[in-house]
Order: sequence, then structure tokens, then C-alpha cells
Amino acid sequence: MRLWRPVGAKELVLIEASAWRRFPPRLPDQPIFYPVLNFDYAEQIARDWNARGDEEGYVLEFDVEDEVARRYPEQTAGAANLHRELWVPAEELEMFNDAIQGPIRLVARYARGARVEAEA
Repeated sequence: MRLWRPVGAKELVLIEASAWRRFPPRLPDQPIFYPVLNFDYAEQIARDWNARGDEEGYVLEFDVEDEVARRYPEQTAGAANLHRELWVPAEELEMFNDAIQGPIRLVARYARGARVEAEA
């Protein structure tokens, strides 16, 4: 299954340090990891939330084994046709990372709410 993940600069550095293979552990106040089910939703978060002020936002794309992805029912976080995501409990993120197929790909970058050319 193809999924997307909006991230900020700090999380991007950690993903890059994993050779683009793993998402970092969740922080204590982050009980779930939520990849999203479409690019438009990931773009909205990266552009409107992560790319504030001098910060940048990024959209990552990755593939995960279908069998693993199906363990997590779709959740709707807003508009039913757009805001769909999977909720992976923090304690299951390592197993989820093991199911990622190929590298995590940087597909979009945003600064001050506007898209700029992605470098990877």
C-alpha cells in the first residue's frame, strides 16, 4: 500500500539518518504514528501546518506491505473524502517500519506555505 507522511525538518533529519528506511520513535506525548492515505491530505498538513514562519514542511511517500497496513483500520480526521489516515500505535512503529518496502521518498517541500522544488 502506498502511503504519505507530512513531516517537519527535525523528523526529516532523523529519517534521512536511517538511510530513508525508518520513521523515528514517537515522542512520549505522541501515542500514534499516522501515515495518511493520499497526497493531497499530506500536502495540506505540510504546507499549512509544518511550513509556518521560517520552518519547512515536507511530504514523504512510501510503500508498506499490504498485510501490515490492513491491520490498521482507516480513520477519518476531518473531511471524509480527504482526511483519511491510519493510526499505528507508537509501540508498533518498529514492526511497521520493518514492513516498509524500499526507501522512503521525499516528494514535496514547502516553505512559507508555498511549494518549492523537492531535492530528492
